[in-house]
Amino acid sequence: MRNYEALGAKVNLIGVMKARAVIGRYLNRTNLTYYSELSRLTGCEVYVKHENHNPTGSFKIRGALNFFHHMSGEELDNGILVATRGNHGLAMAWAGRWFNVPCTVVVPEHNNPEINRIVESFGGDLIIHGRDFYDAQSYCDELVDSAGYYYVEQGNEPEILNGLGTMGLEIFEDLPDVDVIICPIGGGAGCASVIKTANAIDPKVEVIGVQPERAAAFYESWKRGERVTIEVADTVADGLAARSPFQLPYVIMKDRITDVVLLSEAEILQGIRVALEVTHNLAEGAGAASLAAALKIKDRLAGKRVALIMSGGNLDHEHLMQALS
Repeated sequence: MRNYEALGAKVNLIGVMKARAVIGRYLNRTNLTYYSELSRLTGCEVYVKHENHNPTGSFKIRGALNFFHHMSGEELDNGILVATRGNHGLAMAWAGRWFNVPCTVVVPEHNNPEINRIVESFGGDLIIHGRDFYDAQSYCDELVDSAGYYYVEQGNEPEILNGLGTMGLEIFEDLPDVDVIICPIGGGAGCASVIKTANAIDPKVEVIGVQPERAAAFYESWKRGERVTIEVADTVADGLAARSPFQLPYVIMKDRITDVVLLSEAEILQGIRVALEVTHNLAEGAGAASLAAALKIKDRLAGKRVALIMSGGNLDHEHLMQALS
């Protein structure tokens, strides 16, 4: 049994700063952009962190690159295995090409076909199994036993979280007087890394998480005081469709997160539409969630400097049409 409290100590500002030196060899910084119209709509000073501008269209590439850098060749001899709805698999397949490590990606049935094609174009081997991400995860356990892969649980690898923490570090460098950071939560790795970075640099900064009402696994765990698995996670924000938070992010976030905002499906679609109209960016449901949350809680954000993390832009045609209609 892994000690996740102890692993949490390995996610820290020193690890994040070391990760930045690694990631800088492969990626440019993403922009933190002020939007006057979004600020008018919300009544606060709004900046958007454009993780959707990364090579794979999401923040996950940061963690993937730092993970591969810290692994030995022997550990990865048989290749790696990941379960994903999209962005984690894209990131690991893309980074695996740089490090010459074979990557097998398990996705659930009815996954975004555009994501599936891009995973294969990055050189990943695609396996389709199960009705949702949780089923895909369970199948990975079987494959590890039979094929000897290194199974990369995106939320439970400290060096992935240190890599993701560079996103928060860049926010503080570009906006040192930030008051609030709003971050989407699926399995929780991204938000946990931002919390770690914020607590180390300026503990007064509020970190507010966002989840769909129909996939509120972390919210339910947080309220009950124990990590839970919900029955169904079915949402237009498929990047947030986790039926349980990962263990490591949960232990980091449970006592440190400021609040969690829950969004209806209509509010998520509104966020996609606002992102397109106001920032001229295509945001997936997860990426638009922070914008939607800022609109929902604008009264409590009034007059503050707020950074919204647009975590990804891998939106399929069907959901785009749904948002625009």
